[in-house]
Amino acid sequence: MTTDLTAEQQIDRVRRLALALPRTTEKLSHGEPTFFVHKRVFVMFANNHHSDGHTAIWIPAPPGAQAVMIAEAPELYFKPPYVGVKGWIGVELTQASDAILADLILRAWQLATPKALIRPRR
Repeated sequence: MTTDLTAEQQIDRVRRLALALPRTTEKLSHGEPTFFVHKRVFVMFANNHHSDGHTAIWIPAPPGAQAVMIAEAPELYFKPPYVGVKGWIGVELTQASDAILADLILRAWQLATPKALIRPRR
């Protein structure tokens, strides 16, 4: 996986994938890089948040997916503080391949983006 990357290299991975998506912006929120689409958060970076040991992202997950994802891959997924009660998932970046990370970020973007902006224009 990507266990040998520094936190700065991990955020660079996340930044590259998130900013490649349409209408995405990055701002600091609670001292960490956070990615927005149309004023909605879809990726929050968390570097050892309150000394929890995770270099991770927090992303929205489809309803009911959080528990299943954690049960299937507890080394990769966890329930993050604050947003975990809303069904968000924590993703341990040292355990996520680029392909998995890209897919998760795209799905989070799709969940956060207003449907009118995703639909193809005619």
